[in-house]
Amino acid sequence: MRHRIRAGIEDMEILMHICCSNCAVYPVQKLSERGVLIKGLWFNPNIHPYTEYRNRLEALRKLAGLWKLDIEYDESYGLVDFLRNAVNNEEQRCLYCYAVRLERTAARAKELKADAFTTSLLVSPYQDFDIIKETGSRVQEKYGIEFYFEDFREGFAEGRRISGELGLYRQKYCGCVYSEMERYMGKKSGENKRGSAEAGKSESTKEKAI
Repeated sequence: MRHRIRAGIEDMEILMHICCSNCAVYPVQKLSERGVLIKGLWFNPNIHPYTEYRNRLEALRKLAGLWKLDIEYDESYGLVDFLRNAVNNEEQRCLYCYAVRLERTAARAKELKADAFTTSLLVSPYQDFDIIKETGSRVQEKYGIEFYFEDFREGFAEGRRISGELGLYRQKYCGCVYSEMERYMGKKSGENKRGSAEAGKSESTKEKAI
């Protein structure tokens, strides 16, 4: 059922939330080399419009086929729920995105009797690292399953290089309709702080490097 390789946190079974194929490359490679048993979960209701959602989903399917990864796909397109949570609360939208995806991953990890859950978001220098860590810790307590936390950012450029060699689709913005607007209207990241997250690390600027 899981993708097995060797050397490190031997035989630990981790369910990894995968935000996109590009971000998955380095964490999957690194953990696999240490002997972790990895199963991936695609659940990203924050990606809009639907054509963009399909492009990223198909890129992950391509990576899974090339690397023989075990990925579970939740293809529910969550635009309506996302908007209900984001409208009139736009500055906090990233907090919602982190929480809804990590909660789904933790719940599924518990059902699968995995040892822990994690997320490929931890590889990107354009995400709010501290907020992801805080959210994961909170979700860990709620669901009673370990949040495996590691700073994968040092491998971001390496993952990007590999994804390019594999010919994976590379997105131009983080995912939601707001980040698309900011990307194509040329809005500077410093103009849009989202809650306690600094926009320089926010998902809306992710297109610069992925």
